[in-house]
Amino acid sequence: MQTSTALITNDAVVLGLLALILGFVFHTSHSASPFWQKFYRYVPSVLLCYFIPSLFNSFGIIDGEHSQLYQMASRYLLPVCLVLLTLSVDFRAILGLGPKALILFLTGTVGVVMGGPIALASVGHFFPEQLGGEGADAAWRGMSTIAGSWIGGSANQAAMKEVFQPSGEIFSVMITVDVLVANIWTAVLLWMAANAARIDQANGADTRALEHLKGKIEKYQAENSRNPSTNDLMMIIAVGFGVAGLSHWLANIIAPWIEQHAPELAMYSLTSTFFWIVVLATTFGLLLSGTKMRHLEATGASKVGSVMVYILVATIGMHMDVTAIVDYPVMFLVGLVWISIHALLLLGMMKLLKAPVFYMAVGSQANIGGAASAPVVAAAFHPALAPVGVLLAVLGYALGTYGGYLSALMMQAVAP
Repeated sequence: MQTSTALITNDAVVLGLLALILGFVFHTSHSASPFWQKFYRYVPSVLLCYFIPSLFNSFGIIDGEHSQLYQMASRYLLPVCLVLLTLSVDFRAILGLGPKALILFLTGTVGVVMGGPIALASVGHFFPEQLGGEGADAAWRGMSTIAGSWIGGSANQAAMKEVFQPSGEIFSVMITVDVLVANIWTAVLLWMAANAARIDQANGADTRALEHLKGKIEKYQAENSRNPSTNDLMMIIAVGFGVAGLSHWLANIIAPWIEQHAPELAMYSLTSTFFWIVVLATTFGLLLSGTKMRHLEATGASKVGSVMVYILVATIGMHMDVTAIVDYPVMFLVGLVWISIHALLLLGMMKLLKAPVFYMAVGSQANIGGAASAPVVAAAFHPALAPVGVLLAVLGYALGTYGGYLSALMMQAVAP
């Protein structure tokens, strides 16, 4: 295994640095200084929580590739924040958001499936040598893994790798393209989240169902909130980590059992432990929202969950290397054309349906980023909306292998 050449390689030090970055962003974003108020009018604070760690990674101060912090945040903190953010949610109100969220999610899926072959054919027309290749080195084989990742997640990406067998070299290039292009798009979505009201007004979107859901949460918080005691905070931690631990325990039983007795269900990601962790944590959180545990929201359950979301955002940013585009310019161009087709289809459908930008952003991220980042984008609109991102991301897992396979066949047909 290659050793890291970063200036800071100790994860404890890196975590401290990320905490300082988050503290700096939150302190300045709530500052009364005219400079910072004007600055954050144009630059969303959540975008900086994501972008500053990416600069530290790009310039060799920290190393996202060798760090275990993202693994820690996605496996330990993500399930906890899913539980805490769903404790106070009205499940019927989420379903009451209507079909537009599902339509935009599926539009995003179509954008990925069709965008791959269109991007390969159009850019390949000008750069046939770089985007051709034979056998395991064929560019389309590597691109099939991006298609699996951008519709479902890492489990679907692994499935595409097993099906189409790209070489190790081409696969490593595709992972770099996948991470960088997806993270650039995530940054755009976070900017949209910060400017949602303006975008919805310009589009004439009907946001009544969304506002109703947010209003119910805010009304509950206002009527029941109190200054949390140590006992209250310990209960929040106990429920969050306890349910997350239970989700891990059950996932480690369910996934191997399915893999052993019904391996064909791998195409639905049902053999993925992470899939089950996300599904179980969300399900338990929704079930607890109908019990007395719902009252934990009054003492700040969603606020504790939101803190964990921001730590996850910072660790996601650590994986973005803005200088990598220099090494694979043509492949990154393909990735940018691909994500642009996905984005244009979604924006067109959003305009056609006069749907809130929330549906577009979360429908997109449920495809491109999966369960690790869809709730992050959803929570950037409002903590109460995080479960919508999770529910759509779970659907992406089910479609990822099929969509990736179909896209790969079309890319094979048009490859230079």
